[in-house]
Amino acid sequence: WTPARAGEAAPFPERALSLWVPWTAGGGTDLTLRLLAELAQAHLGQRIVIENRGGAGGTLAMPVLQQALPDGYTLAQMPQTVFRAPFTRKVAWDPIRDTTPILQVSGVTFGLLVPVDSPLDSVADLLAQAAAQPGRVTIATNGIGTTPHVVLDALFARHGLSFVHVPYKGVAEQMIALSGGQVMAGVNASGFAPYVDSGRLRLLATFGATRSARWPDVPTMRELGHDIVAMSPYGLAGPRGLPEAVVRRLHDAFRSALFDARYIAELARYDQEVAYLDSAAYARSMREAYAAEKRTVERLGLAPA
Repeated sequence: WTPARAGEAAPFPERALSLWVPWTAGGGTDLTLRLLAELAQAHLGQRIVIENRGGAGGTLAMPVLQQALPDGYTLAQMPQTVFRAPFTRKVAWDPIRDTTPILQVSGVTFGLLVPVDSPLDSVADLLAQAAAQPGRVTIATNGIGTTPHVVLDALFARHGLSFVHVPYKGVAEQMIALSGGQVMAGVNASGFAPYVDSGRLRLLATFGATRSARWPDVPTMRELGHDIVAMSPYGLAGPRGLPEAVVRRLHDAFRSALFDARYIAELARYDQEVAYLDSAAYARSMREAYAAEKRTVERLGLAPA
């Protein structure tokens, strides 16, 4: 990145950037993005400040992007829920129209968990409990309309069963509630890893296409006969209309950070791996995700009447 000559625009960036994370601090996604930002700022020569805005199923960074100047100083994580929310409730923003994709980062491992002393030993046990005690099974997720919530709705509906949904704003508070027995089960992304590894929670199943390398003894939902695969890829985007040179500068800095050995090791702590797509490929993937979520919402009957 060469210094600007007289009469040219000043080189980007000249000051600190903000990276909005639409989850509360302390979860796996928040912690891994903090390291990614730290590594990327070394390539940009400016600080990247993490701003947490949890709640509303991971969609609260979208209004920030929609209202931000297209100057490259405001970025946000794009979780899968931003592609679903416009079809399940009224929102003022559009995840394709109002953003400039920078790169895809990773995806998450979702798991179905119970407290370590729970009498429920399998997914079948959980469904049997729901059949025996209608309306009594409580299951926590990281928010209304999130992938865990949608997946649970589909699973229980398929069996003609219901559950009491208990949404939380972030992974940390959800895991504390679950390990303390305040709810019977929980579904969340791989921020649950420390709770499983320390023996506070038990993993009944994961939602990937194949078994997790970290927990190879735990079956997938698909293996158990439930046709469910979810990994929710996510990436980073800026506001609509970012100049191409700024996009390229951000992409290159975050791509370098993405393949840093420290970052790869941090992802592995949460059973994640790099799922890199460049700006153009990520733009295509975002459009595909938006179309797929519309089909899913229609199929599951989640659209508002």
